[in-house]
Amino acid sequence: MQRIIKNDQVLDESWHLLPKDATLDTISNSDDLIVPYALWAEHARALQARDGGLGVWLDSDEEAEWIADDLQHFQVVALNFPAFTDGRSYSNARLLRDRYGYKGEVRAIGDVLRDQLFYMHRCGFDAFALRADKDPYEALQSLKDFSVTYQAATDEPLPLFRRR
Repeated sequence: MQRIIKNDQVLDESWHLLPKDATLDTISNSDDLIVPYALWAEHARALQARDGGLGVWLDSDEEAEWIADDLQHFQVVALNFPAFTDGRSYSNARLLRDRYGYKGEVRAIGDVLRDQLFYMHRCGFDAFALRADKDPYEALQSLKDFSVTYQAATDEPLPLFRRR
């Protein structure tokens, strides 16, 4: 079972992340699922009628605005990092939190490494599914890498000079 970082602790994963090619026929009616955007776009009504929890995941080339009107249906929005060097999901996290006011869980998935967590948290991520070969307990410490931040961000809307 995969372990994730959520709310500053390491927890057992309880959600099932469906692959990009998942179909409606292959899913359970009662599990907590994070479905790919394409499945949501095609079968939103059927997915809402299920008994289990519902989340959606966006690949880095999919836009947060595509789900903006549907955010009330999701307990989790997972944003994929297909490669460590692909930072487009940082922007989607900021948009979800700052523009669309999403209060549910924003989870980083994919090629997620320790070095990114502090910055992801600043952009609005509150859960992290690290790459399978990485230790979540070690990565958890990275959320404390810096004690002071200068710039404004989702986690601290005022820059340092305005916080005096």
